[in-house]
Amino acid sequence: MTGDPRSAAFYDRSVHDVARDLVGCVVRHGETAGRIVEVESYHQEEPACHAFVGLTPRTEVLFGPPGVAYVYRSYGIHALLNAVSEPEGTGAAVLIRALEPLDGLDVMRRRRGLDSERLLCSGPGKLTQALGIWLDLNGTPLTGGGPIEFLPRADYVPETVEGVRIGITKAVDLPWRFVDAARTAYVSKPLPESLRRARRAAAA
Repeated sequence: MTGDPRSAAFYDRSVHDVARDLVGCVVRHGETAGRIVEVESYHQEEPACHAFVGLTPRTEVLFGPPGVAYVYRSYGIHALLNAVSEPEGTGAAVLIRALEPLDGLDVMRRRRGLDSERLLCSGPGKLTQALGIWLDLNGTPLTGGGPIEFLPRADYVPETVEGVRIGITKAVDLPWRFVDAARTAYVSKPLPESLRRARRAAAA
């Protein structure tokens, strides 16, 4: 892993490197926290990224300084959490797609209205609901003690595999989804094809 997600310098580099290095880190908001088990990277050069359209009131945070939260509404319902990356002026961010719940599980269960630990944070809209993250946190720092904290992996070492992004209709061939193969019970489905192939080969 390169750098510390508590530092703005961690995010001031390739969004794809940031995405890989965030797998296994911890997201904390208040009394709730979870380990990142799935992310996707987005860059202004491709049409699935909001920044592809250029600088607008909605994308302003994406083009701002690295190390802040880009939180936007999806389908008019969910808030999705992203970590703005790359130097200021470049529109790029890492979407946090799934977490393994670690702290505040009772709070998460109340917010989500279900008991299954496995399903509490198994999607980008689920995890923000579980952690109590909403649009008012858009543009807030992920470093320096901001309301949303990204913390180091500590001693945890993920088994990161890559695959194509899901839930989009543009630039679907780019392998910019990163999943912890050791924590697939907590990720959103489907699993990356590279991981499914490896499992089939191991079972043969």
